[in-house]
Amino acid sequence: MQTHALVTSLVYISIAFASFLPGSQVVLNDPPPGSPAPESTLKQASEIIHTSQSFIQHDGIFYELVRHPHFADHQLRITEPSLCDPSVKQYSGYLDITDDKHLFFWFFESRNSPKDAPLILWLNGGPGCTSSGGLLFELGPCSIADGGHNVTFNPYSWNTHANIIFLDQPVNVGFSYAKDGNSVYTSQRVARDVYSFLELFLNRFPEYSKQPFHLATESYGGTYAPHIASVIYKENQKATLMSSSLIRINLASLMVGNGITDAYIQVPSMADYFCEGPYPMFDNPDGPECTALRAKIPKCKSLIHILTASVMNPYDARRHCDRKKNGPRCYEEIGWIEKYMNKPKVKAAIGVSSQRQFSLCNDDVEKGFFLRGDSIQDTPALLPELVNNGIRLLIYAGVADMVCDYMGNERWLEVLPTKFLDEFLDTQTDVWITTQSKKPAGTVRTAGGDGTRAGNITFVTVHEAGHMVPHDQPEAALDLMTRWIFDLPLVTDGSPGYL
Repeated sequence: MQTHALVTSLVYISIAFASFLPGSQVVLNDPPPGSPAPESTLKQASEIIHTSQSFIQHDGIFYELVRHPHFADHQLRITEPSLCDPSVKQYSGYLDITDDKHLFFWFFESRNSPKDAPLILWLNGGPGCTSSGGLLFELGPCSIADGGHNVTFNPYSWNTHANIIFLDQPVNVGFSYAKDGNSVYTSQRVARDVYSFLELFLNRFPEYSKQPFHLATESYGGTYAPHIASVIYKENQKATLMSSSLIRINLASLMVGNGITDAYIQVPSMADYFCEGPYPMFDNPDGPECTALRAKIPKCKSLIHILTASVMNPYDARRHCDRKKNGPRCYEEIGWIEKYMNKPKVKAAIGVSSQRQFSLCNDDVEKGFFLRGDSIQDTPALLPELVNNGIRLLIYAGVADMVCDYMGNERWLEVLPTKFLDEFLDTQTDVWITTQSKKPAGTVRTAGGDGTRAGNITFVTVHEAGHMVPHDQPEAALDLMTRWIFDLPLVTDGSPGYL
């Protein structure tokens, strides 16, 4: 996110880092929550799609068209690319929404045992930043390289043991668009659109609905995720009564990295992080700057300007940021992503019109969310019902991140009113050792699981990592994700229990 956007985010008490067949389309052929969908439901869903399978041509690109009677306002357009990691099955395309909004997605099958692999939906934050940033800079099958001219194989991709979808949302983010220029500015609307996408995708590909589903987000995704999970949970409860063709999405957990979920608690923690954290911004924790920060948090705008105007990297306190060399987001490689995604051959391969322009972040979308107060609603209030009914919650944070610091993330978990709260408050912090390197990667604090599982509420700090943990510590991030989705304990002797 650009420097001025970071300031805007802080001002609004949040953090930086969704018509059927328009005229250009041509139609060619027209159990309880947390449990896997029954085989009978999967079979019925698959039959509904395949008996009415159709294809369309849109802007010269051929897509398979997926519709569902329960989602009259949505349809799915699908292509099959082979970029990034040609060794795995891929799907990409768009969710079309009747008010002329279109969400881009890109799916990669697991490199190992895809039929048995859990399904992950990855969402970047912003609000207003593309999930292609996560794909190409953090945890996808390939990594941006050579100034944006090429990509390279990522051995630490999260599709090593999981099927994964990257979704650009809300609209006007990445390759997602709205022809009328309108956008989406609330997490509630985001949640409805994401749920519709998942239902259409899993009805078309029911083989991916048999395993647990994990919602993984970063940054402002900490606000998106509870809303999305809440909609999935409630719709799962309705599914049996409303239609046997609906798939109960097997929601197993939420995974939030360096997120902003409870602004009321997290934003004040910035004063403590800047003054007394592992990478203090000010030399004297009792000096005038820190005193002013603690005395009146809203005045932090002027003080934060010191940070954004300096050579410090707000996303990683260990590093300097040369904005002339590395760009406004402090990472030169992030700028390469725009160059790569705007290459004509890339667009053609993933089912994107040659006229569509890709951008990493949309500041207008961000401002729209903040002006509507999306970041200061009581998002954590959505979580207790989910957690108390078996949906697990993982919050992890790189300790060098300034904008969504680990202190604030731990503090809001310490007041989240679930049946695991007392245990979480009493539990000891343990060392987390990765399976491959067998070196300490961070700390773990967990409740539930009895030491034999990953836990029901788990907080993890990641050493030597900033805002984007999978980029800074790829081996550790893959280890954490893999243990979590297979519900294996994070505190072990490093034995490869899932291999």
